[in-house]
Amino acid sequence: MSKICQITGKKAIVGNNVSHSKRRTKRKFNVNLFNKKFYWAEQGIWISLTISAAGLRTINKIGLNAAMIQACEKGFLKDNEIKFLGF
Repeated sequence: MSKICQITGKKAIVGNNVSHSKRRTKRKFNVNLFNKKFYWAEQGIWISLTISAAGLRTINKIGLNAAMIQACEKGFLKDNEIKFLGF
């Protein structure tokens, strides 16, 4: 499982730990990801998504169908998921 949100496309970024003496060492800023099942009423199926907290807010705001179409247009869903979901 890759650490990428399937709705927003957010992924881990690289930054620095900065100590008190301003010494910098590399670190990773991970995304707040979790697996969640949704009932997609338009298709009549249950789907499981790996989404971030921001992706969940997006689904709550615009709806699951619109969020899936938007993610598909931006290329955040994989090819096998697109075929399965019927896009």
